[in-house]
Amino acid sequence: MAERLTLPPVPEPPQGVRLNNKVVLVTGAAQGIGEAIVAACVYQQAKLIISDIQGEKVERLAQRWRDSGFDVHAIKTDVSSQQELHAMADLALDRHGRIDVLVNCAGVNVFRDPLEMTEQDWRRCFAIDLDGAWFGCKAVLPRMIEQGGGAIVNIASTHSSHIIPGCFPYPVAKHGLLGLTRALGVEYASKGIRVNAIAPGYIETQLNIDYWNGFADPHAERQRALDLHPPRRIGQPMEVAMAAVFLASDEAPFINASCITIDGGRSVMYHD
Repeated sequence: MAERLTLPPVPEPPQGVRLNNKVVLVTGAAQGIGEAIVAACVYQQAKLIISDIQGEKVERLAQRWRDSGFDVHAIKTDVSSQQELHAMADLALDRHGRIDVLVNCAGVNVFRDPLEMTEQDWRRCFAIDLDGAWFGCKAVLPRMIEQGGGAIVNIASTHSSHIIPGCFPYPVAKHGLLGLTRALGVEYASKGIRVNAIAPGYIETQLNIDYWNGFADPHAERQRALDLHPPRRIGQPMEVAMAAVFLASDEAPFINASCITIDGGRSVMYHD
């Protein structure tokens, strides 16, 4: 049997002060893109409240950062619960008195045949991938309005604008997330609040490593994915994370209701 793939270590992000003293909330922070976003924000001097449904895992992550001298605190959060997202916002306010940035990163892949999919699968997809982002926004918007500004970054997907067969209903929810981003961005722009999205394509996360390892030849399957992209590679979580830092920072004051696609150019190629 072919050798199994393992996830490469996440590179250390660049250090700076782009988020100096900003209070940043990140959902879905325990692994993958969310974990990389936490690292990128920490190294840009943010103060973080991080959450994930994997409570013990996200607490261990926060503790590692605190042990290194950074201001990171965790809370177990199910993003399908408005109450739990309000608790996350309350924790930020109790500790820091303000909320500058929310990154809605929590998500779940639900790929089903449309006519064989259960109602439970449909509701789970929307509860996490769309409702969860809206509930997060709803929890922080009143405080952002009160303090005169803030930034929200929604982690969407290339599925937000393109349809791949066999992935239903995930792209339906992600299209909705892009609509939510645009609608809220327009609604609250006059209040000093920017709402933007990032649409990652194929990113080398543990989820994809596990997928490739399900094949007889994981390396061949990974190479097949790489060959679909113009750079002959796929994205790394830190590349998404640094885009989130940019959108959250004061370097993007006139970027609102927009979406940055991070897929190496794959989505603009012509496919047979």
